Amino acid sequence: MIILLDAMGGDNAPDATIKGAVKAINDVKAHVVLIGNEEIIKAKIKEFYGKNDIKEISDRLSIHPTSETIEMCDIPTQAIKHKKDSSMVVGFNMLKEGKGDVFISAGNSGALLTGATLLVGRIKGIDRPALAGILPSYKSRLLLIDCGSNTNCKPINLLQFAEMASIYLTNTFGTKSPTVGLLNIGTEETKGNELIKESYQLLKEKSEELGINFVGSVEGRDAFSGKLDILVADGFTGNVFLKTVEGVGKLVKRTLTESIKKNVFTMLGAIPAMPSINALSKAMDYKEYGGALFLGVKKPVVKAHGSSDEKLFEFTIKQAEKFVENKAVDKMIEHFEKNEKNT
Repeated sequence: MIILLDAMGGDNAPDATIKGAVKAINDVKAHVVLIGNEEIIKAKIKEFYGKNDIKEISDRLSIHPTSETIEMCDIPTQAIKHKKDSSMVVGFNMLKEGKGDVFISAGNSGALLTGATLLVGRIKGIDRPALAGILPSYKSRLLLIDCGSNTNCKPINLLQFAEMASIYLTNTFGTKSPTVGLLNIGTEETKGNELIKESYQLLKEKSEELGINFVGSVEGRDAFSGKLDILVADGFTGNVFLKTVEGVGKLVKRTLTESIKKNVFTMLGAIPAMPSINALSKAMDYKEYGGALFLGVKKPVVKAHGSSDEKLFEFTIKQAEKFVENKAVDKMIEHFEKNEKNT
């Protein structure tokens, strides 16, 4: 297996991408290719590890040189069309040509989604691909889809998001009949805007036929109860929900840390509880769950957080390997091709 990593994408690139790849390499079986400016990457390898060649660290690490980078301020469509030798476009082309099995980038979100759709291509039968991010939940995990790629949606889109997410969780994590909820302002069928009300009715009507375990509308406060596996939303609402959750997680960790360090008595009193505190901190850390998968395209694509550090890249690389191993994309292609034939 070959994992293609955009070494120049993200706020902390290339330092975080390089360090994340090096940390992950001993925990994955795959070969990791760092795509980007070769001179810069080699200089960083020398600075961080005192090595002249990345293969001195591992023979499963390599560099694919490029001369351009898509910046966060670039207009997505123009960047994909004109920056042909950028780390992102080269990565997509390598993926499409079978020179890699999965592509990871923390770069310009719009360009990543545009490139994945235009260069890699949508799975036949899927109207719009969507970002699926994993969040912590009570004694479990929660898959949020869409968490940012489609700000304006139709009911058919939300139905297909539920289909794709169900296939992904079933094949990657072995979740049997994952429960699917629709993010809403109430649990009643009559609640929500027109998109949500129409989506509710479509999910209710089609769920049994499509193998979706739809449990109805879910309020944000109930999403993390551990009873829900998948939360479906349009990309605008989903992204606001995602960023709010991440912010609350940071607030809890910061407040807890400051409370413990307040004085010598609070520090001493916290010692017996440290195992539980550390467990809580880990459970609320979204970095433990990797990036967001772009479901609905013909090859595996992973969007890492723009602010990803080395730890998040490490987990994202591990997550990407698992995604490929479990052939979730192949299962989606098979599922939607079957749907096309039956319509």
